[in-house]
Amino acid sequence: MPMSSYEVVYRAVHFATPDRLPVSMGSLGVDDLMGWVAPAFPSERGRTGLGADEWGCVWSKTEMANMGQVTGHPLADWARFDDYPFPDADDPAAYAHVEDVLAGVGDTYVITGHFMLLFERMHALRGFQNTLEDLYLEPKLSAALADRLVDNAVRRIQRMGEIAHGRVHGFSFSDDWGTQQACFISRERWQEFFKPRYRAIFDACHAQGWDVWMHSCGYVNEIIEDLIEIGCNVMNLQQPRALGIEAIGRRYAGRIAFSSLCDIQSTLPFKSDADIREEARLLLAHWATDQGGFILSDYGDGEAIGVPLEKKRVMFDAFMAYDRWKKAS
Repeated sequence: MPMSSYEVVYRAVHFATPDRLPVSMGSLGVDDLMGWVAPAFPSERGRTGLGADEWGCVWSKTEMANMGQVTGHPLADWARFDDYPFPDADDPAAYAHVEDVLAGVGDTYVITGHFMLLFERMHALRGFQNTLEDLYLEPKLSAALADRLVDNAVRRIQRMGEIAHGRVHGFSFSDDWGTQQACFISRERWQEFFKPRYRAIFDACHAQGWDVWMHSCGYVNEIIEDLIEIGCNVMNLQQPRALGIEAIGRRYAGRIAFSSLCDIQSTLPFKSDADIREEARLLLAHWATDQGGFILSDYGDGEAIGVPLEKKRVMFDAFMAYDRWKKAS
């Protein structure tokens, strides 16, 4: 009997040998994951992606199609910190929809999460340059802000856990950490400031029985080691060529699962169908193991970066052709 979507994903994450490659490709109508089941706070930022989000961070867009970026930072001036209204993680209204959503889940792997968890939320609130400078010029204020964000995230996790009663299986979040060549800050500073704070959030997730899924763009090769140590279960990496497919495989395959796809910058928009097929083969060969460790995942802004559905279908078909678990089952 074929495994359910839940079991396929769970086994891939935990290296327990799924009977096929798990897939999360909503654009192609194929998805073993159910998400995003998360708290919903009042926000101006709706379908257009413009306006203030629940944190008061104001989003803008250029003429280029994309998700936009924060251009209004409510804590650009530290003088506002003491009176800043953090979203109320215990507000029952933010969770009013959750039970109805979970009631119709079925036998699939359910994701909750937190967009812009820690570092990204810090620089959305303060501004990117300010945030990097704060780590050295205003360490106490920077720590105070980070600790408030950690507390807010942990309380959201606990409230969701109380409602879900075992019907949520993973916690997904975004924190982009790299340029094309390196992490934004030194690994030593990352370990000192951010590692223990991520650990507190990951521990709260694991206390609920949830796996931790982290999305991070850029060259984050070094901090993956630290993330494994503090309990990250899945890394969502969408630039495998920038990271080095073989290099990442040598260091981390079998130690953490990967949610990924062919490179969204260098391969999918520009390379031939043959190149896409070869990269799919390389990713499964180097980032997965015979016991699992890989989830084929979508990229939501495909059309915006020049990736038509036809390219995604070529990629999907290639991954299906190289699915070692299906062939072995």
